[in-house]
Amino acid sequence: MEFLLKLEELLRKRKEELPEKSYTAELFRDGVDRILKKIGEEAGEVIIAAKNPNEKELVHEIADLIFHLEVLMVEKGISLSTIAKELEKRHS
Repeated sequence: MEFLLKLEELLRKRKEELPEKSYTAELFRDGVDRILKKIGEEAGEVIIAAKNPNEKELVHEIADLIFHLEVLMVEKGISLSTIAKELEKRHS
């Protein structure tokens, strides 16, 4: 789980610096509509993978979805700790 926090920091850095040859920076440059499109695509791929017996494929697609959700969170200024607090509040 610690890696998700490191990834969040890396994504913030990419948003700030916008390196030219970075897929993540490209998402940030293209804006929230592109990020949302990717989340929609990845969510659909998770659904399809979940209906198949290949666990490796499902793990891959869930990782893609989580990555793009983190990109959206950084774009919108929402931290993982904010999400964790919301989940904790709901399940305490």
